[in-house]
Amino acid sequence: MRIVLVGPPGAGKGTQAALLAKTLSIPHVSTGDLFRANISQGTELGLLAKSIMDTGKLVPDEVTIAMVKDRLQQSDAAPGFLLDGFPRNTAQAVALDAILKDFGIALDGVLDLEVPEDEVVRRIAGRRICRNDSAHVFHVLYNAPAVEGVCDVCGGELYQRGDDTEETVRTRLEVYHTETEPIIEYYEKQGLVTTIPALGKVSEVTERAIAALKANANG
Repeated sequence: MRIVLVGPPGAGKGTQAALLAKTLSIPHVSTGDLFRANISQGTELGLLAKSIMDTGKLVPDEVTIAMVKDRLQQSDAAPGFLLDGFPRNTAQAVALDAILKDFGIALDGVLDLEVPEDEVVRRIAGRRICRNDSAHVFHVLYNAPAVEGVCDVCGGELYQRGDDTEETVRTRLEVYHTETEPIIEYYEKQGLVTTIPALGKVSEVTERAIAALKANANG
């Protein structure tokens, strides 16, 4: 299957993408991972992206598109893939359609993870991360540490990232509504979008997503 996963920040896209990709035995293609891999490997695209990022500017669509195209040409993506973080705007969606058309393939579905805006703010603004190890993540409401401000795993100090404040989250949501949300309408016109509620346990959301993909495939 060839799937695009969309949803606002805090919807759990990364978590669901990893689980769905494993369940469907297809690669999870994350633009964040692509950037890191190309930069660490010193590829031509990676060096170009780094030179732009080092100036504080956003990487142009054409560079991101080229990285995705290169990734989708790799052999493990032949049976299918799950795109997470791409396309981020309508121009990228149009470019993806052109890439897939060149490959002689098409998307099978677009999964839209729906989360109320206030819940997005609660999820992200309540997140606390360990200074010793960023993999140790807690939440003031949903996964509180035994001692406030102290990591249960290693005793490190827990802190709130600068881009996790409520004000920043609401700004990120505005950007999502302006830039990314229009791709849902773009794909709806192609009959590809299935919207599922992303509230509840992680496993419940995964089950909904699998059921939606199967229904879309059979339909």
